[in-house]
Amino acid sequence: MKPLTAKLLNDFQRNFPLHSTPFAQIARRLDTSPEVVLEELRALKEKGAVSRVGPVFRPNTVGASTLAAMSVPADRLQAVAAVVNQFPQVNHNYEREHAYNLWFVVTAENQDMLERTLNEIQLEAGYRVLSLPLVRDYHIDLGFRMNLNQQDEIVTTGSGAADTTSTAGRESLFGSMEDLIEVIQSGLPLVARPYQEVADRMGWSEQTVIDRLREMIDAGIIKRLGVVVRHHELGYRSNAMVVWDVADDQVDALGKRLGQQDCVTLCYQRPRRLPDWPYNLFCMVHGRDRGEVLACIDDMVEGLGLEEVAHTVLFSGQRFRQRGALYRGCH
Repeated sequence: MKPLTAKLLNDFQRNFPLHSTPFAQIARRLDTSPEVVLEELRALKEKGAVSRVGPVFRPNTVGASTLAAMSVPADRLQAVAAVVNQFPQVNHNYEREHAYNLWFVVTAENQDMLERTLNEIQLEAGYRVLSLPLVRDYHIDLGFRMNLNQQDEIVTTGSGAADTTSTAGRESLFGSMEDLIEVIQSGLPLVARPYQEVADRMGWSEQTVIDRLREMIDAGIIKRLGVVVRHHELGYRSNAMVVWDVADDQVDALGKRLGQQDCVTLCYQRPRRLPDWPYNLFCMVHGRDRGEVLACIDDMVEGLGLEEVAHTVLFSGQRFRQRGALYRGCH
């Protein structure tokens, strides 16, 4: 990876400049020109290494979402995945190694629309949907670091400023920002003045767009603003979802400890669905290959004394869809 590319991806996955000419600001820090920065981002997006440059919204702050799973016969998996992908509310869709072998994320404008979408998917696909909405997140701000010596490592970081806005305050602010969210949810335009282009579409001023984005960041609606990368295209070709059956009175403590592990990129609590799904704590582990992922999991089990905690490892297989969530305009 070129040093310029590595620094661009390292330094701007969050804290993207809220300035009328953000790519010029980035170029100054990288000692290059805005045209080179834009050309590099367009090339990275073209080859799939970058999903978009834009906001990552805090889960269930904008709209409603859930992780869902199906148990599908192997010879029907491709066909059923295609049915699921017909729904614009689905933004991630993966095969995983388990009896529940099709896993997807559904995001909708509100809880009623989410439930309706899940019912429609179940009817269209012909298999029961297991819905596992987020209960609590312990670490959910994913970042990948590309070192200049090409010895890549995953670095996970916090989301920045503390969120001090009440839930009611976020809902009120979200209500006034719905049209803006619809415009930016798929990313900012890769042009010299992206906020001006958004403003032109909104009939607003450029400064109003910048101010509204800052308000959503301060309120915790936008978890981070910046370059959103795709792990597979950047060399992390193996990943597994590790699910744990933890005593309810211990899940918070263990979730926080798991979220601090270097190899864990996401960690969150979800509900059990007894009798066939006893797991209530989830974490994601990424690595260059399967052996690296398994080694990370073994280190966690031994290092945290989890030998007696029941867990299952679900490696990812085929990737049927991976893109940012659409919160508006996906009826």
